[in-house]
Amino acid sequence: MQAVVLAAGRGTRMKALTADCPKPMLPLAGRPMLAHQLDRFAGAGVDEACIVIGYKGEMIREYFAGNPPAGIKLSYVVQDEPNGTGSAALLAKDFVGDGPFLLTFGDIIVDSQVYTELIERGSGAEMVLALTHVDDPYRGGAVYVEAERVVRIVEKPPKGTSTTNFLCAGVYLFHDRIFETLAGLGLSARGEYDLTDAISETVNSGKTVRFFEVPGFWRDVGRPEDLEPASRHVSQP
Repeated sequence: MQAVVLAAGRGTRMKALTADCPKPMLPLAGRPMLAHQLDRFAGAGVDEACIVIGYKGEMIREYFAGNPPAGIKLSYVVQDEPNGTGSAALLAKDFVGDGPFLLTFGDIIVDSQVYTELIERGSGAEMVLALTHVDDPYRGGAVYVEAERVVRIVEKPPKGTSTTNFLCAGVYLFHDRIFETLAGLGLSARGEYDLTDAISETVNSGKTVRFFEVPGFWRDVGRPEDLEPASRHVSQP
């Protein structure tokens, strides 16, 4: 099983913490966040991972050259222009080749079980999305479901307008067919090529998009206040 990690951004919400360090390399319990992610991939049977790097990407290469993750062969591709998560994911096309693969962002912490469940639910589905339950999904992708399928996604809806409590958790199982959709993306309203637009296009096409609700810990480590709870979690045996 292969995995792709999007780790090219600076992480401006971390403010001064990322002035000299890419966000995925910020420490959790004494080790880079990305190192903990790779541990959890290995626990789900992933043996190859491609990291999409950009901002201060050499720090990521140098760290893992000296501290290789156990059981995972690493590859890298560089996103020279920070023009969106869709274009970042498209850079992994040659790495993936044919078949299914996991994809996540370099600031998402979940347990190995989540990756395992996504893999197990992938048979017969075009993609599988991990979801988390929140009071209001206005900060990201609000996901609407019926029975076992995703039927609609609204990216960053105005606060208080959603009638779903599901937020896209930033962890996915895709098939290589996603790259054709990514290649055809137009610019979003933010002037970027967004991964969410490719997912929405797949949902709207009527293809089977399944979901899995994260049962335990989930954290988008996007702000300084997220570092402490994430550190506590990864410190647990």
